[in-house]
Amino acid sequence: MPALEIAQLRKQFGPTVALDGVDVQLERGRVHALVGENGAGKSTLVKVLAGELRPDAGEVRREGRPYAPGSPLEARRHGVALIHQEPTLCPHLTVAENLVLGRETARWGWLNLEAQKEQAEQALRLFDHPELRPGRRLGELSISARQIVDICRVLAEPSEIVLMDEPTSALQRSDVRRLFQLIRELVEAGRSVLYISHFLEEVREVADTVTVLRDGRDVLSGPLEEIDDRRLITAMVGRPVENLYPPRPPVTRRAEALLEVEGLAHPPWVESAAFRIFRGEVFGIAGLAGSGRTALVRALFGLEKPRGGRLRLSGRSQDLSRPRPADRIAAGLGYLSEDRAGEGLAVALSIADNLTLTRPSSCSRAGWLDLRRQREQAAGWVRRLGIKAASVLQPVRTLSGGNQQKVALGRLLHQEAEVLLLDEPTRGVDIGSKVQIYRVIADLVAKGKSVLLVSSYLPELFGMCDRLAVMGRGRLSRARPVSEWTPESVLAAALGQVSP
Repeated sequence: MPALEIAQLRKQFGPTVALDGVDVQLERGRVHALVGENGAGKSTLVKVLAGELRPDAGEVRREGRPYAPGSPLEARRHGVALIHQEPTLCPHLTVAENLVLGRETARWGWLNLEAQKEQAEQALRLFDHPELRPGRRLGELSISARQIVDICRVLAEPSEIVLMDEPTSALQRSDVRRLFQLIRELVEAGRSVLYISHFLEEVREVADTVTVLRDGRDVLSGPLEEIDDRRLITAMVGRPVENLYPPRPPVTRRAEALLEVEGLAHPPWVESAAFRIFRGEVFGIAGLAGSGRTALVRALFGLEKPRGGRLRLSGRSQDLSRPRPADRIAAGLGYLSEDRAGEGLAVALSIADNLTLTRPSSCSRAGWLDLRRQREQAAGWVRRLGIKAASVLQPVRTLSGGNQQKVALGRLLHQEAEVLLLDEPTRGVDIGSKVQIYRVIADLVAKGKSVLLVSSYLPELFGMCDRLAVMGRGRLSRARPVSEWTPESVLAAALGQVSP
């Protein structure tokens, strides 16, 4: 008997049909992958199963019995737990407090702090991560460490069915390997996993069967070993995708340097960084989580104050001792944060507000917004980027993760930035949307703009970059043409095993 049977499940949000008669069957002791483009209905489906949403129609059966949880707590009582794509934790609480949230140990009405610490330490043993200590405040951790806390919180519970929505999108490869080992242990114990991912290589490594969703419908399902990648991608996007990375002509070294960085130091994260980015170039930075990549980019944009160094934008010096993002924006610098939900977007505001946020002058007059003009400009970007939304007035928080990422990128395009700092621009984005983002980047550099691309995904760096530097232990290596790097040499540089 299947662990979970989903039959003709339907869910609609206003005019948007998120699920349109989905059928999925999850067998006991198996890993079933759920793949598809952003907005295909994957996250909506697992939120229904986790009790966060109620379906409009259809049936779900758990071990042959009707299953319709009214809340996440009720779902967990039925042995179903969800690891979210974006960690749903409390940044003001400690790691230990987040790990036991909702299942605290109390005695005579008082929290048992010793038992709480013991529970937390036991959960954290699932991952050997240097950042994770029970008493540390969650908001101080990196995105990847927060994701691990969320994973530990769920896996520490005795859930029979674990739903995983993009659990590896913020993780380093070593943490991904550990998670896959834990998944195999779950399966060996007879538990079941419904696994969502945009990385087909991960899906093949961990899953037994697969279902492809497109526009709220299941369009392909079966054993993974019987379905090749070409067929999967075609089912996901509705057409064959021949070239993931667009071809581009090489950049001449005689081109103008739009961004010049010398002796940048921002201890303890960045010990030393120096590089130049030329007009029409995609410059990549690789490195492990915590290596200082994000701190470097934030210092360049004026979000953090470095201890020393020099920065020139389009030939003009910028004052690093007085960090002001507004000054960087005025100088032609744009920034896409790796923390999309936390600081990359104003999720409570509309798509139109977010797209025009850093250049409101394009749709204002005498200090007053021209709302009609703002809507028209936003609609143009929605069409160009293929953002799936009912209206430009729709709050960003109602969009799928991939469509939120397109809004964040669209803001930089509308800003008309000359140099774009992109920190993990395709995290949590489906293959079809990745192709769109790569083409946008290629169009930008073809028009003479420059891109600094920070990514944990090596195929993306090798496919898109002209030159590549590696961040290792706070030091940035010498930049070399991407053809002179290999995955092995990148890893060695990231671990500090070769001289920069």
